[in-house]
Amino acid sequence: MARGKDTRVKVILECTGCVRTGVSVNKKSRGISRYITQKNRHNTPGRLELRKFCPYCYKHRIHGEIKK
Repeated sequence: MARGKDTRVKVILECTGCVRTGVSVNKKSRGISRYITQKNRHNTPGRLELRKFCPYCYKHRIHGEIKK
């Protein structure tokens, strides 16, 4: 079976709030929140966006899919 035909693929989700502002609320910890998850390529062919908790913003924010 070919590897490129897998229906479930790993994707990286990155916080859109941290990327836009570039400065976090807490000055001690700067960074970008990232989560790793899986998606079904056939059911969601577009980019995945989920609302998840960002430990740098201390809020629930939209995390969008990025390229590896």
